[in-house]
Amino acid sequence: MAGPVRVCPECGRQFEFSDPAWRCCGVPMRLAAPPAAPVPLGQLAGRPLTTWRYAEALGVPARWWQPATLGEGITPLLPAGDGISVKVEYASPTLSFKDRGVVLLLAQALAAGASRVIADSSGNAGTAVAAYSARVGLPAEIFVPSSTSPKKIAQVRAHGAVVNLVPGNREATAAAAISAVESGGAFYASHVYNPVFHLGTATYAFEVWEQLGGRLPDTFVLPVGNGTLVLGVTRAVAGLLAAGLIPSAPRIVAVQAANCAPLAAAWRAGSSMPLAVDASPTIAEGIAIAAPARGAEILAAVDEFATVTEEQVLAGRSELARKGWYVEDTAAVCWAAARAAGGSWGEVVVPLSGAGLKTGWTPASPA
Repeated sequence: MAGPVRVCPECGRQFEFSDPAWRCCGVPMRLAAPPAAPVPLGQLAGRPLTTWRYAEALGVPARWWQPATLGEGITPLLPAGDGISVKVEYASPTLSFKDRGVVLLLAQALAAGASRVIADSSGNAGTAVAAYSARVGLPAEIFVPSSTSPKKIAQVRAHGAVVNLVPGNREATAAAAISAVESGGAFYASHVYNPVFHLGTATYAFEVWEQLGGRLPDTFVLPVGNGTLVLGVTRAVAGLLAAGLIPSAPRIVAVQAANCAPLAAAWRAGSSMPLAVDASPTIAEGIAIAAPARGAEILAAVDEFATVTEEQVLAGRSELARKGWYVEDTAAVCWAAARAAGGSWGEVVVPLSGAGLKTGWTPASPA
């Protein structure tokens, strides 16, 4: 087994797992193989309680992932009332769901013989790349917007990575990282451009399927900026369907901050492409993506979009804290949307995608 193969959707060229190429014809690559599923539920008993219990669906040779793993995966799924369950993704090693995909990126960096790693991020992916790079012994350079939470920046630096603060928005940060990558010599650990990341986020849905005894909820409510969790979950659902492990697909609802919602605007307008928006700053920094690189792919994968205001995010985060879950602002968007839906989505699972310790408590939030 050589590892997952990527394909350029424009020209059809394929790239082996050990090939560090991150784009071909100027568009994001996709995975060449059709969506896969884990082994049947009964065969999972006794396997390690990590992401790698679903190794058959991931397709990465053990010689690459074993040096990289930090024990990611198998986060708690807990009822929170009113038909909503929360999946506590901030129980991951670096305190966010990004660990699921980043471990595969670093496994690929090892397969490619990389000598150093570059990534761009609004914070959580950067902290994960810094930690997993440290795990495999590769130097890392992380580009983040200058507005990124100081606590996330401190976490990146604690792992020994170099931090580059970039003035401007998330798109400017990506451009700066790409320029550094193209100067030569670094593996681009991009959770946006590298679809290998989606294999990791697919395990979110595999876990929910296993934790619910071999079924999925009526609705997955997922945050969407660059769409890495959405695209992983929809891939997992397709794999489970194809294997006959679920009878039908759940509804996929994607949530954006009202201040930066190019995908929700497109969905409401019936457009297959993201719409240009006049984005405003949002406390949900993890999904503040005005021009998502995989916008059309996300729009095709999602059943419904919702938006939440800054006030709803703050109120949702406060409500979660009073229930015992201390999350960062971005991690409250799905909870806020599910609460606003008032039960119309049936049985719902939402991710608590990042820890409140990463950002602290916004002074303007409700007490």
